[in-house]
Amino acid sequence: MIVAIVSATTLPQVLVGRDRARAIAAAKYLAQQCGIARFQAVGKGRYVALRFTPAGGDHVAEMFIDGNRNGVRTTDITAGIDMPLRTGTALSSDYPGTRIAIDPSLGLGLDPIRLGGGMLLSFSPSGTATAGTVYVLGRDGTQLAVRVLGATARTRVLRYERTTSSWEQP
Repeated sequence: MIVAIVSATTLPQVLVGRDRARAIAAAKYLAQQCGIARFQAVGKGRYVALRFTPAGGDHVAEMFIDGNRNGVRTTDITAGIDMPLRTGTALSSDYPGTRIAIDPSLGLGLDPIRLGGGMLLSFSPSGTATAGTVYVLGRDGTQLAVRVLGATARTRVLRYERTTSSWEQP
């Protein structure tokens, strides 16, 4: 009887902890993909970009390399000039309960991809990047941001702390 009571009271906390950990892992995975794209761009001497495409309630992130030395462009991707380096995957397929999204109750707007109006996060051969933020939302409401600084291509993962209304390291 005591085991049942303890289990009933601790199980919800364990599930919330698991959902939060999964959301943080998904955001760190996305940050890692940014690092790989930057490494590829510098190593190959060509622009490499992550393209985010809406897919249901999530987005698919796919990596492309510049095929004609004018940067990765949507028109060149469509024409088959800029070629994929990695197949696209949605965060929700590898990290169930997570997705690229924003919790509307936070008042941050509705667009989870903030890359200067586009859907391409581009990395240059000199190691710079498109500045911007991609938001990741967990099933338990954990809101994370993957921020890329343009001049250095430094990528950080931040978690929104609702009690202080501030962004912190997860």
